[in-house]
Amino acid sequence: MFLKQFYIEGLAHASYMVGAEGVAAVIDPRRDVDIYLREAKEQGLAITHIFETHLHADFVSGHLELARQTGAKILMPKSAGVQYDYVPLSEGIKLRIGSVEFGVLETPGHTPEHIGLVVADLSRAEEPCLVFTGDVLFVGDVGRPDLFGAQMAKELSEKLFVSLHDKLGNLSDFVEVYPAHGEGSLCGKNLSAKRCSTIGYEKRFNHAFKPASASDFSNELLVEMPLVPRYFHRTSEVNRKGPRILGQLPQLNPLSLEESKKIYESGNTVLDIRTPESFGGAHIPSSYNIWFSPALSTWAGSVLPYNKPIILILDDADHREEVVRQLIRVGFDDLVGYIDGGMETWMNAGLPISRIPQLSVHELKEKLSRQNEILVTDVRSGTEYNSGHIAGALNIHAGQIDDRHVELDNKEPVAVVCRTAHRSSIAGSILKKHGFSEVYNISGGMTAWANAGYEVVS
Repeated sequence: MFLKQFYIEGLAHASYMVGAEGVAAVIDPRRDVDIYLREAKEQGLAITHIFETHLHADFVSGHLELARQTGAKILMPKSAGVQYDYVPLSEGIKLRIGSVEFGVLETPGHTPEHIGLVVADLSRAEEPCLVFTGDVLFVGDVGRPDLFGAQMAKELSEKLFVSLHDKLGNLSDFVEVYPAHGEGSLCGKNLSAKRCSTIGYEKRFNHAFKPASASDFSNELLVEMPLVPRYFHRTSEVNRKGPRILGQLPQLNPLSLEESKKIYESGNTVLDIRTPESFGGAHIPSSYNIWFSPALSTWAGSVLPYNKPIILILDDADHREEVVRQLIRVGFDDLVGYIDGGMETWMNAGLPISRIPQLSVHELKEKLSRQNEILVTDVRSGTEYNSGHIAGALNIHAGQIDDRHVELDNKEPVAVVCRTAHRSSIAGSILKKHGFSEVYNISGGMTAWANAGYEVVS
């Protein structure tokens, strides 16, 4: 049996290929499917089956794309209610692909329609050797049950308890666990950096398996859940209705100054992926700043509007393909192109620019020593804020700043702070879009503040 994991940093998403006797299945594929096609060719395998453990919320799935290019069957939970052809899967169904047998366990909890896939390598034994747990069981954690609102969270968390203790927990301790996400994913609270485990290890060390009633399990699990990014609900519906078929990876086209100016003046989205320092020095008014990093997908989905074409500002040509990959993974397909020559071309033409000055923590300290001169807005998570923040700072998560900016006075100076200065630049760019005239980004963020020996309260 051939088994390979494909992992995306940032989204912390894991997908898999399992193959034997010339055929293969892909489990929970990403949107850019060329990686599976290359691997199948290298291994001499034909992709014949595509499994989805559930309707993913944090990324647009590549199941339709991969099926179009390979002719493979799509297999999903019977209760998924999708609007395209698929093979429905329910409890107890078994499928053989080459010498590999897949058994279906219904494991609701993270979502109502979730399944696990128990795998046996029949060339060695009929007993299962591994399980693909999707987003129900992670290494060191479990899937969050609160994506459908508070009313369903209690019900789903109690179903999650049953899925863990009465379904997955009944597998042999040596069965290997392969989840759909790892550390950094927002599909759980505290996932491990390790990307696989065993049932026995998780039963012994995962908090979700400690003795408790379903009610106590639910109450503990639902405490301090991270913010649900606002794109999760949209992406789940995209996966239900069926993502647009791309055919191939979209190409970013260079745009002339005249084309760029026309697109910008039409009110479309300008995404600047340069560093906070470069963006702060000069940027196109009303543009968003999301630095190029593995987290680009998550933050783009969290703050960018989906109903507008996107033009890009970027300095490094080597990043273009990766930027496209990260954006289409969360459903941004309307990528018009990038401004040829970047900000230098724009500025040389005498077109409007805006700035976000970068303040050192020492300059911020000096401003704060003069009463009422500046408001500090901490855009980290509530958990980070509670663990230590600048006295008097207001906490608004960067992913909520677009909705909660009305809590601030746009005529007063605002200093935006996060851990290092990246999330604060995202939030600062959004405040500028909403007419805030005096916005500052704190260089080094709370890390620099603490290292400078300034007071941190909690």
